Amino acid sequence: MEQKITFIGAGSTIFMKNILGDVLQYPALQNSKIALMDIDETRLNESEIVAHKLVETLGLHANIETYSQQRAALDGADFVVVCFQIGGYDPCTITDFEVPKKYGLRQTIADTLGVGGIMRGLRTVPHLWSLCEDMRSVCPNAIMLQYVNPMAINTWAIGARYPDIRQVGLCHSVQGTAEELARDLKIDVSDMRYRAGGINHMAFYLELEGRDTLGKWRDLYPLLHQGYAQKQIPVATGANPRCPNLIRYEVMKHFGLFVTESSEHFAEYVPWFIKSHRPDLIDRFKVPLDEYPKRCEEQLADWKDQVVQFRSAEKIEVRQSHEYAAQIINAVVTNTPAVIYGNIPNQGYIPQLPEGCAVEVPCLVDALGIRPTCVGDIPPQLIALMRTNINVQELTVQALLTENRDFIYHAAMLDPHTAAELDLDQIRSLVDELLIEHSNWLPKWLQNTRAA
Repeated sequence: MEQKITFIGAGSTIFMKNILGDVLQYPALQNSKIALMDIDETRLNESEIVAHKLVETLGLHANIETYSQQRAALDGADFVVVCFQIGGYDPCTITDFEVPKKYGLRQTIADTLGVGGIMRGLRTVPHLWSLCEDMRSVCPNAIMLQYVNPMAINTWAIGARYPDIRQVGLCHSVQGTAEELARDLKIDVSDMRYRAGGINHMAFYLELEGRDTLGKWRDLYPLLHQGYAQKQIPVATGANPRCPNLIRYEVMKHFGLFVTESSEHFAEYVPWFIKSHRPDLIDRFKVPLDEYPKRCEEQLADWKDQVVQFRSAEKIEVRQSHEYAAQIINAVVTNTPAVIYGNIPNQGYIPQLPEGCAVEVPCLVDALGIRPTCVGDIPPQLIALMRTNINVQELTVQALLTENRDFIYHAAMLDPHTAAELDLDQIRSLVDELLIEHSNWLPKWLQNTRAA
């Protein structure tokens, strides 16, 4: 049976290429109907070219259609891949970095937590809610595969207002970090197995084992602790040479387990590594301040060359990525069970965390859909650490649900990194300035308004 897979935000061409390339390598999905939707006509046209060349490279007959209207693209969809960024790098991401800098607040990624994550959530959730409204009308049984940050805020907000929408928030941090740890330990990732749980960008490997030469499984944590203590790991080159994972190993040293998200992300979720009065910490832990703008500039520069190559190429290289989307679609369509890590509204899946918050847990996927499993053995110190981030997520979601501006201030005031750097008056002033700067991208109740 032909499946319709809709990409909302298909102008993210490289991401679309990776997911579609994965999809088209599954036999059951090779005749799918692919709907590409974006509001940027130029980027949509570029993505259409790439999608057609992927199909031609693989010698398939998948049908590619493009749309500028969301509801039309969603009509009859079986799966909806969401990958948009409201406000884009310029101006909104630039604003999220430059305005806090005036207050002495420095960030690394600013898309998940902190004032940058809060602002992105305020910009993003209303558009996700509009997507849910359209899905209710034209594809109520479709599964939303949501790749948008701030993942936890988005997932929580969708579950709170649209509990009927079948959704999962997807990230590559769990499987991506496993590859990094295998590199550090100089073993093949296929000889590693693990179990993780927590919240997006703050889940931890509760079990981490490697297979020895005799085929027996052994705990890898002693090797990680020993390697870090002896300064043999992390290795000098990694996924991001600008930030060689010192922060995550330091957190493991003090809290016991290894976190699934990168050091550059994790630096701004906690109060210990970015301090304006402690430049020695920045140097010691190689904290890459302003990392996300640097990546965006590099990607924009690279894209100018890539788009020329894509236009002129007769064939496009197709590689299997480590994203979960295609695995999920194939598992549902063929009833071939798969296990993925997904972000789901908490319904007792992590009993130590609040109901409704977004949790990241192992999920079984088959013809019945996405079925989360329970993770009940997270150590209390890690639950406490997660709660410091959940506080910010919850207050941001409450601001959106109730249209109460006060919750935005409270979210920023309780953010671990922001609170470690600024006083209450500074935080209030910073939030006001960011809301004004972002006015055109925010919901109407926040547009062109100042605090009383």
